[in-house]
Amino acid sequence: MFRKFALVLGTALCLCGYAYAQSGAAKEGVQSFQQESGAWRRQAQSQAKILNAISDSVGKSAIANIIGAEQVFCYQVANRPADYSGYTLDGMAVTGFCGVINDELKSMIVEQLFSNAGNIDFNTSEQCVIKPRLMLRFMRGVDATDVLISAPCYSVAIFYAGKAKAYNFKPGAEILDVMVSSFDGQAMPFTSPALLNQLLPIGVPQSTSQQKAVNEQSKAQLPMKAKTSQAQQPVVETKKTSGWNNIKLNVNK
Repeated sequence: MFRKFALVLGTALCLCGYAYAQSGAAKEGVQSFQQESGAWRRQAQSQAKILNAISDSVGKSAIANIIGAEQVFCYQVANRPADYSGYTLDGMAVTGFCGVINDELKSMIVEQLFSNAGNIDFNTSEQCVIKPRLMLRFMRGVDATDVLISAPCYSVAIFYAGKAKAYNFKPGAEILDVMVSSFDGQAMPFTSPALLNQLLPIGVPQSTSQQKAVNEQSKAQLPMKAKTSQAQQPVVETKKTSGWNNIKLNVNK
């Protein structure tokens, strides 16, 4: 099963890279990511059996978005520095966009992350601090459930309605390693979808007009960036005592 997961992931990423290569001046907005005609219509979803320990702890609405997701977007994320002023997602710094996940890969990800009890340790808390690597946004209508992938402190956390629940994913560490390393090679710089007038939260320029908007925004920020760079001092890491970094990787209380 793991080999099939890795193979499907690799194939999906190749297709995603092809979509990037095909984007250009003739394609506006998110056309390079569009599916076949009529794909926007909600299709019958395969009803994955989510583990009770997960569904009971995050709620029906959060799970409904995961199971019935109409689109799944992948972002690279990292801890947010104290002086960070860029784009954020659930309080984390967005460092890149790593693609739109196709239906086959989405089904396998849901199965491995939420339906396979062998990948999760519900009884033991890992003695490590969550390190954000990937954020998967499961979109259903205008609602969304975010799923954070952390490695090498292996955990999967579900964010919904301002709440977060993390699970110790050390038994399934190999799955997370494959996801992180595979998506790392596909990530592209992220900018504001609102700035690009995109209807989907891609955040990657898909036309010359969108690229022009990004360039103009970058030029406007140059003086501020230069000033920040000159005044930058060595950062001394301090251990956080509060916030989502200290979520216990244990569903049982």
